[in-house]
Amino acid sequence: MRISIPVSAFVAAIVGFGGTLAIVIAAAKAGVALIAASSGFSIGEAVGAFIVTGILLIATGLFRPLTKLIARIPASVASGMLAGIVVTFAINAVKAIPVDPWLILPLIAAFFVIRLFNPALSVLAVLVGGGAAAFITGRVGGLPTPELSTLTLIAPQFTVTAIIGLALPLYLVTMASQNLSGLAVLRAAGYHPEPGPLIGVTGLLSLLSAPFGASTTNLAAISAAICTGPDVHPDPGERWKTGPFYALAYLVFAIFGASLVAIFAVLPQSLIVLVAGLALMAPLANALSIALKEESERMAATVTFAATASGLTLFGVGAAFWGLIAGLVVLFLETLKKR
Repeated sequence: MRISIPVSAFVAAIVGFGGTLAIVIAAAKAGVALIAASSGFSIGEAVGAFIVTGILLIATGLFRPLTKLIARIPASVASGMLAGIVVTFAINAVKAIPVDPWLILPLIAAFFVIRLFNPALSVLAVLVGGGAAAFITGRVGGLPTPELSTLTLIAPQFTVTAIIGLALPLYLVTMASQNLSGLAVLRAAGYHPEPGPLIGVTGLLSLLSAPFGASTTNLAAISAAICTGPDVHPDPGERWKTGPFYALAYLVFAIFGASLVAIFAVLPQSLIVLVAGLALMAPLANALSIALKEESERMAATVTFAATASGLTLFGVGAAFWGLIAGLVVLFLETLKKR
């Protein structure tokens, strides 16, 4: 087994955990980011909304007309959406240079040199080397004392206002910004699974974890992009092995969650941003190559990419969904003209 498999899984877990630290901290105060933007919901009502969201996701996975429609999204448009999502991380990695040039520039140089010999280890080298350099140079304080996490069962409360004001928006955001993006990642990597079972299983897991305060389980696009790219393994049939290592990493995160949150909180944010951006360079290149492969679909893919990368939020729904809609509309108009 290639070392790149566990390394990619570990880096994906680190990027996913560290990149969403702000939401984790917000969750400790208000539930999830969506609750923080809302008002008047108790934690019990939030849990009730999470349960309803899980049921809606299960129903979506069982509704074959919708899953068939999702499966027919062209690879060029799906890849354009993926490229629009990950390009933001790549740009932010470059923007991190002026924040701390003496830390970031040597790490970027090390990444591209090490990448010549071992692409997977290059990202890990940046993470480990950057963390060590941050501690040595006094950019962070002392390490927290290790503590074990505990589970807390929360009694749900089902109210009409929470279902309409929280469950439905959370369902739409999960589907539009995560599940559709996650499926686009898999397609860009050369996989074509049936959407129904995937979405249904995420709904079932969301339903089981909701009583503990978890919002939703979904097809996380960024983590999937790191774990399914060509840097993991040249054979697409071997990349599934990142899954068990990724799960193991998150199991460790769950056991020592409180301590790890404290560690990530003291690390320079620019380092986490840099690791995420560099880890997604290869998936970005792959997505762009697929998006622009078919000449007849290049305009639709480009519109999808531009709209997604814009960060547009409309009616509470993120740019990934609107980029997908825009690309499909352009593709439909061009197809209509040809007919």
